[in-house]
Amino acid sequence: MLGPVILAASRSDKMRRFISAAPGTKQVVDRFIAGETVDQVVPIVEDAADRGLEVTLDVVGEDITTPAQAEAARDAYLELIERLKVLDLGPRAEMSVKLSMFGQALENGHELALANVRPVVEAAAAIGTTVTLDAEDHTTLDSMFAIHEELRKDFPQTGCVIQSYLFRTEDDARRLAEAGSRVRIVKGAYKEPASVAYQDKAEIDKAYVRITRILMEGEGYPMIGSHDPRLIAIAQELGRQAGRKLDEYEFQMLYGIRSDEHVRLAAEGHRMRVYTAYGTDWYGYFMRRLAEKPANLLFFGRSILTKG
Repeated sequence: MLGPVILAASRSDKMRRFISAAPGTKQVVDRFIAGETVDQVVPIVEDAADRGLEVTLDVVGEDITTPAQAEAARDAYLELIERLKVLDLGPRAEMSVKLSMFGQALENGHELALANVRPVVEAAAAIGTTVTLDAEDHTTLDSMFAIHEELRKDFPQTGCVIQSYLFRTEDDARRLAEAGSRVRIVKGAYKEPASVAYQDKAEIDKAYVRITRILMEGEGYPMIGSHDPRLIAIAQELGRQAGRKLDEYEFQMLYGIRSDEHVRLAAEGHRMRVYTAYGTDWYGYFMRRLAEKPANLLFFGRSILTKG
């Protein structure tokens, strides 16, 4: 399977340099990354709003090695929030954050990440929006969920992400599916061992359906992160069975993937949010997008061969 190989390459400095220098890389990166600066991403938020879509914005960046880098990540989000405030775009755009960017893996990382993310959550609330904590590899999740619980004491709208390929996730979903919660369900995009995660796609999909049912039958607000037409249709049916109105859950898809489907779901009355990443440190995010779907890798290979 190519997925694990690509995920391993996402941690290789040699592969980073090779792919960054490849002639066709920019063409493909531009498909998944909305830009490098706030100035470049704001028009995309405005365009999405005009088309009846909402967005969640991710300032990409990984492998934080110093507290100063973690503070810079915090400041990048605060800059974004200030721009959204000035343009009155807060209600249309939330933020997604990876706690690794806020120093989670450093010494005293749990406390450092909480201290750095709190002002971002506070600033987001002040402009009428919120923050969702992205899920990373399984070793980080206990810390992420603890930070999520702490933030929700003052900002109950703070969301989090769960991953269907992990064995633990059905229990996490039951715990999280409470009144006022916001939970995004995705399949998962990190290389995880067989001791903690399903390795077979069919098993991951089955778990996704079971977890979606738990969320739909719970009292929280499910966010269905998938591009799979079959899983989208199943989620719609589970929502109907649970008696949910169309505005009592939402779909989320990545910027640059199945854009027509974004518009179709919004036209049907669903809340449709586009996960929109931007920034200069795009490599790790980009490689996970390739690993998730072989068609993305094929598109990248063709671009290199044709030199963009």
